[in-house]
Amino acid sequence: MKSSDVLLVITDPSGRRRTIPLHQGVFSIGRHADNHFVVRDSRASRHHARIVFADGKYWIEDLKSTHGTYVNGKRVERQALRNGDRITLGFPDSHQFLFSTSRGELDRLLSHVPAATGADEATRTLSKLRSVLEVARALQHSLSVDSVLDAVVDAALAVTGAERGFLLLRDKDGLSVRTARNESGLSIAPDELEVPVRLIGEALKNRRQMLTMTFAPDAEDSVQPDTAVRRLNLRGALCVPLIRVRTGDFGATVHAPLSETLGVLYLDSRRRAADLSSGNRELLETLAVEASTILENARLLEEERARQKLEEELRLARRIQESLLPKRLPEQGWLRISASSTASRQVGGDYYDVLPLGPEKTAVVVADVSGKGVSSALLASLIQGAFLRGAQTDEEIQGMLTSMNRFLLDRTEGEKYATLFYCLCRHDGLIRWANAAHCAPLLLRRSGRIESLMPTGMPVGMFETAEYEVQQSRLEAGDKLVIYTDGITDARRPDGEFFEEERLRAIVSRMSRATGNDLRSAILREVADFTAGAEPADDVTLVVVEYRPEG
Repeated sequence: MKSSDVLLVITDPSGRRRTIPLHQGVFSIGRHADNHFVVRDSRASRHHARIVFADGKYWIEDLKSTHGTYVNGKRVERQALRNGDRITLGFPDSHQFLFSTSRGELDRLLSHVPAATGADEATRTLSKLRSVLEVARALQHSLSVDSVLDAVVDAALAVTGAERGFLLLRDKDGLSVRTARNESGLSIAPDELEVPVRLIGEALKNRRQMLTMTFAPDAEDSVQPDTAVRRLNLRGALCVPLIRVRTGDFGATVHAPLSETLGVLYLDSRRRAADLSSGNRELLETLAVEASTILENARLLEEERARQKLEEELRLARRIQESLLPKRLPEQGWLRISASSTASRQVGGDYYDVLPLGPEKTAVVVADVSGKGVSSALLASLIQGAFLRGAQTDEEIQGMLTSMNRFLLDRTEGEKYATLFYCLCRHDGLIRWANAAHCAPLLLRRSGRIESLMPTGMPVGMFETAEYEVQQSRLEAGDKLVIYTDGITDARRPDGEFFEEERLRAIVSRMSRATGNDLRSAILREVADFTAGAEPADDVTLVVVEYRPEG
């Protein structure tokens, strides 16, 4: 089985459908942004299931999801997939995933092409067209789009009895020939059209109905032929527009406006007039819609491939970004730190760092760049690089923030800025800190009392004249400093209510005797429960610094 023949047809709850080629690797499904297919539904697990290629087969594996993974209505943990298997995620109205080996589907369809003997000509034509259309639908998954369009033109020639068929598509210069065929099923040169493309374009533009247009030398309402057409001595020529096909509500097929016509199917004959009797006009229009569907699916597939490429690049960027975070945090000794950062997208604009500046000094910095996505992530990495040397005196801290403010203003002209908290912790409990409009960190005393380290300056990158005051506090044994970004306080419940600082302070206050790691875990757990497990709308960064002078 070639990987190019294997497809996953995904249908969302509203009926919209897309097709993704499966490669011989891993294809993950779940709610978290790092999956290959992201399910925007809080009932789906963060990593719900995956499809893997092993031992020459494709397998579906449930990743210990809450609601389970089902194949053809039966819950599975791991099962080999067969052509036509339907995968669902174990809750009502979930996405449906159809596993398809397109080569097998094509063979099945070909085996059902009916014999035409013993039937009248109209029945044979209808039977043949229906079979060709079914085969074309399967072909579009396994062969090139051009091969499928060749089959469409061949079917149109068989239906109408025309001698030549040309499929023309719109481009920036007007119309151009994509496929040219004759009644013998052979390709012909595009320049054999001979009829001026301008005339076909005018007929397409001036038509009065969506699926019908007139182009015949002797028709009163047609485009008037010129000398080139007369030289062809055509007995008949007809055109059928290719209308862009879209999927509307509940999966219904709808047509775009006339202005969004994709192109035209042109047929002509010198020996005989085209046969449009016995419903052939309707069949020809159906065939044109089928060609439009194939072209639209090809466009969507190309967009899907581009999206997958972008997501793969973003996954790589995320791995690089995560690699820039501290590899190890101090878990023993006089200063113990527990920290985490979760991006709301593939990459985030939050970052934190812990900088040991000797056996008795450690600097901690947390930043939140405005906006989301790649630009914010790049800026966060830039800011992180500026703090790698750390700053120890009040003057150094002020100078570092002032330089960062000017740097961002020069590079972004005020369009991007960052809030930032920087503190220098000493073994004797003294901390020097500056807050550039960041969420006020919470200084939790062992007694349960909470102090807020309020902003001492404006965000970096916003105002040229910004100044940054350095203040100091003193930690006592058992005190903790909770530094966070607004992804925590701005977290929302499904009904729209915010988590807010008051709820955060309540958690911090009641856990004054807990370890820093337990406190961080409790805060994140409460946020997840509050939002009912929904993906965060903003990056979530949380750092808990615990002072233990006794070591």
